[in-house]
Amino acid sequence: MRGHSELSLNKPRTPIILLAVSILGVGHMALAQVASPRDPSPFQAVSARSLRANLKFLSSDELKGRDTPSEGLDIAAAWIASQFEQFGLEPANKGSFYQLATFREKPVRNVVGLLRGSDPKLRDTYIIVSAHYDHLGVREGEGDVIFNGANDDGSGVVSMLELAKCFSQMKSPPKRSILFMAFWGEEKGLLGSTYYGKNPLFPLKGTVGQINIEQVGRTDDTDGPQISRFAVTGYEFSDLTKSIEEGGKAAGVSVDKRPQGDMYFMASDNAALARFGIPAHTISVAYEFPDYHRVGDHWDKIDYDNLAKITKAIGVSTNILANAEKAPRWNPDNPKVKRYLDAWKKLQEGG
Repeated sequence: MRGHSELSLNKPRTPIILLAVSILGVGHMALAQVASPRDPSPFQAVSARSLRANLKFLSSDELKGRDTPSEGLDIAAAWIASQFEQFGLEPANKGSFYQLATFREKPVRNVVGLLRGSDPKLRDTYIIVSAHYDHLGVREGEGDVIFNGANDDGSGVVSMLELAKCFSQMKSPPKRSILFMAFWGEEKGLLGSTYYGKNPLFPLKGTVGQINIEQVGRTDDTDGPQISRFAVTGYEFSDLTKSIEEGGKAAGVSVDKRPQGDMYFMASDNAALARFGIPAHTISVAYEFPDYHRVGDHWDKIDYDNLAKITKAIGVSTNILANAEKAPRWNPDNPKVKRYLDAWKKLQEGG
């Protein structure tokens, strides 16, 4: 949350996959699909073990803090794309999982996988499930100099990947299509998500909502322990939060409206898409935690059992949203959302 060498990244590279496998050493479980979008059963295969193994790789010293731009960021992008490919998601950009951009004269990539919806009328509308995969890189000095970014936002990425796996294994996909996105450059100022908003791979008019996942692994918030609960930024900004509330209730997780939630609405990649009119919110467990933007943000400080429970709740919330006949809307009675509501109206008028 708001902190090179050339690689051929058109397809995931074998050495990168072998590096991940050597650190992970885990497989994936199959799922059975059930009829109700409020049923948490499709997400029961989300496991603390899988989340731990994935995050141990993503936040390992080998990736050197995933700065934008860097070789470590490129390796992370290739690994995420290989996961999307393994799950059977469709490449979102003309046969590629990458949306290329340039930053400081280096190539950078949003990683985007598509799960096509099942309803003939709604499959051309889209839900975004996102997290940012960059962090702060390496500092000068001695000792621990790598900002590993396990909670910020490796935890969001591995949660998003577990959800991509679960949705891809459903016998019948949700009615709406889902775009699973990993953004670059969040720590540099929401750069990857802003780039997507300016250069969408799918029409923004048909993009009905975004659930952004940020800092969901640590429970030691400075306001106190956050067990079996998460917060939603801009809680009263749109009615998308109703789907999130329902999902949390179904999964046994409390969904909180915290006083600082409106302020943190602007602190992650949901804000970039909101500026383009998309009802978008970020889910977080800890807004602030002791190792925030410090080198001590390590994978072994994550509460993986809680992360698994939170991920399941986000899965149910997403499933409810992706099966809803009615798209979410900004709250016209909230003066804080005027700019987003105006952008949404402009989007609808522009086609």
